[in-house]
Amino acid sequence: MLAQRTLQSLTRAVGVGVHGGQRVELTFRPAPPDSGIVFRRVDLPQPVDIRVGVTAVSDTRMATTISPGGDPGGPKVNTIEHLLSACAGLGIDNLIVDITAEEVPILDGSAAAFVFLLQSAGIELQNAPKRFMRMLKPVEVREGEGATLKWARLEPFEGYKLTFEIEFDHPAVNQTGQRVVFDMGSGQYKREIARARTFGFTKDVEMMRSRGLGLGGSMDNVIVVDDYRVLNSDGLRYDDEFVKHKILDAIGDMHVAGHPLIAAYTAFKSGHALNNKLLRAVLADKSSYEIVSFDDASRAPAGLADLAPAW
Repeated sequence: MLAQRTLQSLTRAVGVGVHGGQRVELTFRPAPPDSGIVFRRVDLPQPVDIRVGVTAVSDTRMATTISPGGDPGGPKVNTIEHLLSACAGLGIDNLIVDITAEEVPILDGSAAAFVFLLQSAGIELQNAPKRFMRMLKPVEVREGEGATLKWARLEPFEGYKLTFEIEFDHPAVNQTGQRVVFDMGSGQYKREIARARTFGFTKDVEMMRSRGLGLGGSMDNVIVVDDYRVLNSDGLRYDDEFVKHKILDAIGDMHVAGHPLIAAYTAFKSGHALNNKLLRAVLADKSSYEIVSFDDASRAPAGLADLAPAW
């Protein structure tokens, strides 16, 4: 049987939220089969559990935010996408995340620290079948036209492959790769995707700060780009780090579905909002997907049975 996964032991992290700038502590705990990934706001007078799910997403401006029932006025946890990307890369199905503020810490701006922490805690196989969402027909969402066009699509594929293309018309970005195809079955998530950092443009900083965003951002956790070049003294971690971070985000946004995917994801200039809109469109068409498990792990698509083993 291809089994569900959780952690073997507790692990903790401390950092700051990239938008709110406040100090936040995380405690990662093992969780029972079929419980999914649950954030627990332990800083509230009465702790509140928020299970990750498509309809729990309540805001997608600058990050993916969830709240109970998707209520934008309720308790929330935002900037969940990098942690969820790490969970997808490691094949983790069930996890409880105690959090002491409303924003997941940015750490170094990538998923690498989350991968390290989760692998260090150990990954445990559980006595329950891992359930995948397998696409049966293409579903696509589009917005804008001409220069403003952006789109995202999920379609049938025997495995899990992501293709992303960006278009920023910026000298620093134009010098890098702007299209990446990544196969999750390759086992290279940790090496090829997890270290890609979030990025921001100096021209946007004042606008963001006036809206109370980006308060925890610095060159320690963001690739900072002015009108012409990357300002970070250590440069880029990958030649195509900008678009690889968009793939990292997309992996996290797709993991909001609550099941790993057996599908091909393709996107052009997509972001958190369009990614969530795509998942909602899939869930709205019950004929577009099925939930499957594998009694015999060897019958699963190549690579999906042995995602990033624990150390």
